[in-house]
Amino acid sequence: MSFSFDPIGVVHSGFAEKFAIPRQPSLAPAARGTVELYPPYDRAEAVEGLESVSHLWLLFVFHAAASGPDHLRVRPPRLGGNRRIGVFASRATHRPNPIGQSVVRLDRVEPGRLHISGIDLLDGTPVLDIKPYVPYADAVAEASNALADAPPALLPVVWDDQALIQARTHAQRLGQPLVELIQQCLAQDPKPAYQQPPPERRYAVQFWDVDVCWHYPERDCIRVMEVRYRGV
Repeated sequence: MSFSFDPIGVVHSGFAEKFAIPRQPSLAPAARGTVELYPPYDRAEAVEGLESVSHLWLLFVFHAAASGPDHLRVRPPRLGGNRRIGVFASRATHRPNPIGQSVVRLDRVEPGRLHISGIDLLDGTPVLDIKPYVPYADAVAEASNALADAPPALLPVVWDDQALIQARTHAQRLGQPLVELIQQCLAQDPKPAYQQPPPERRYAVQFWDVDVCWHYPERDCIRVMEVRYRGV
């Protein structure tokens, strides 16, 4: 038996690449985006009632990740990037079928467009379905997970003076909390957990239309060196 699904919409976000996307939703509250709904779901009646909802479940497609039976065991970054566990014990992007789910904050509702935040979704992510988060049913007080029993430890993020000025300038131009977004994403240490880079090694990632460059002056510290516009 096989199934096929048509997306009901697409995510627009500031994450142009997989690198540095938050490990889980809600870890970067400054990560904003929208869900653009496709016809016929772009009509007002499809979102009627959502004004009473604070959070949503998004079911989506991991369109930029490999999937299938070659990924029965995965290496979650949370476990150091070297330890393998079964795919069903993890939230790795490599799934038997490339389906993901995220809880996101619903900030504003428009016909055909939902404004969301606290997201971990790549720009262009196809959306399969949207469901309201129901606290009494979805928040299980006695739930446990010994592999991920607390939020990840965060690294301190410091700024070169010029980089902070650049980030604030671009934040004003974009109308986005860019400084907070950079800090919240980089504090989760996006590099592979097994890497111990020398201080001179530079990393870079794109948020919205800017490149953010940083390095590790010390093992457990990130320093933002430059925030530069990608345009001409």
